[in-house]
Amino acid sequence: MFKNILIPTDGSELSQKAAAQGVGLAKALRAKVTAFFAAPPATPIVYRSSLPVGYTTRGEHEQMIEKTAGEYLGYIEKDAGIAFDGVHVTSDYPEESILKVAHNKGCDLIVMATHGQGGLRGVFIGSVTQKVLNQSKIPVLVIRGE
Repeated sequence: MFKNILIPTDGSELSQKAAAQGVGLAKALRAKVTAFFAAPPATPIVYRSSLPVGYTTRGEHEQMIEKTAGEYLGYIEKDAGIAFDGVHVTSDYPEESILKVAHNKGCDLIVMATHGQGGLRGVFIGSVTQKVLNQSKIPVLVIRGE
């Protein structure tokens, strides 16, 4: 059935829950896992939870991105125990990056979380998951938050 499952992560608790379910599915199907993380490009301003918290050099910021990517992808890899590929990029458009990696890596399923932002917030801000659902040419399994 599915041979290579793409599991995007943003490091959130919900994303980790979706990753665990994606890995479980991959194990059951004996599929490969391709884990993915997209960070915003390095800037002089450092953000935490979408709020500016300080300044740093571009190089230091790039090191923080590398460390964060290692942690987020490592979380999935340690649970995988099967064929695994970890990919991270810097991008202001994670939904485009997810679709590009899915295509380039030959993934045939995307398993990802949604925070379930509805109402006006969902309409105006948009959702990475919603954009992936709208544009993906392969199946997308959405793990919904509570």
